[in-house]
This record gives sequence, structure tokens and C-alpha cells, in this order.
Amino acid sequence: MKKTVLTFGLISGVIISVLMGGSLLIANKIGSGHSMVLGYTIMVASFLLVYFGIRSYRDNTLGGQISFGRAFACGILITFITCVCYVASWEVLYFNFMPHFMDSYFAAQIHKVQSSGLDPATTASQVAAIQHSAQLYQNPFVNMAYTFMEPLPVGLIMTLISAAMLRRKVPLNPQPIAQS
Repeated sequence: MKKTVLTFGLISGVIISVLMGGSLLIANKIGSGHSMVLGYTIMVASFLLVYFGIRSYRDNTLGGQISFGRAFACGILITFITCVCYVASWEVLYFNFMPHFMDSYFAAQIHKVQSSGLDPATTASQVAAIQHSAQLYQNPFVNMAYTFMEPLPVGLIMTLISAAMLRRKVPLNPQPIAQS
């Protein structure tokens, strides 16, 4: 399983990293709503390799049979490697090339709250929460944890679906193949 997980995890990790980097170049041009849709589309596309990794492991290593648990284990390991690649790419991009990217994001969130027409107390508390998140985000470990949690739910869903679709149990009474 190790070779399959590493192969498909790293391929998926390269795909998500390259596409994320490319999407950041056009993020300001397409707006935050479209940027979010693009980001999750990229995640789904890269996590398709979870399906192909489980299928490859089942067909090439296990002789065409796999339990849900083993398929899930294979898929979640591919997901984990993909998420680690995503985090590593984001950390390099953010701290070296785009240190003010999140400042503009948090400023936009504050502007959205302030222009929403909420009462002043609610507005003040939401702005304070956003400012606290912005402060926390400067810590690289918190930054990594937040970033890891972005693609993880998508990968988990893709893993569950793939494991359910690809599981094949061993037949209880195998039928002998008639030879002619």
C-alpha cells in the first residue's frame, strides 16, 4: 500500500499545489465568490486521485478485492499526503510571496460585516473576532492548522465515496472456472 499511497498522494499533491498557485494569480480578477468556487473545484479535481489510487491498490495489489476499511485507509493516507503538499505550498507562497494576501482578505471580511447593517454591538463583536483570527493567522503553526483544515473535508468525502464504490468482498463460495 505504501507505494500506491505515496505515488497517488504526491501526484494529487502536485496537482493541488500547482492549480492553487495558478488560481492565486487570478483571485483578485474573479472576485472572492468565484475564487472560492474555483478553489473547491481544484480540490475535488485533485482528490479524484484518491479514487484512482484505491482502485489501483485493489486491482494491482489485492487481486481485485478490498474491504471498505482497507480502501478507506488507503484513501485517507492519499488525502493526508495531498493536504500536507497543499499546506507546504501555501506556507511557501504566503510567507515568501504574498504576505499581505490575508490582510486584504480580513479587511474585506471586516468591510462586509460593517456594511451589513447589523446593530453596533454585534458589528463590534464580529469585527473583534475577525481581528483576533487575523492575529492568530500570523502564527505559522495556527496558519498551518487552518490551511490543513481547508482541503481535509473535501478529501474525507472523496475518500468515503471512493471506498464505498470500490469495495469488493471475497466471495464465500468461489465458483471454479470451467476450463474448455
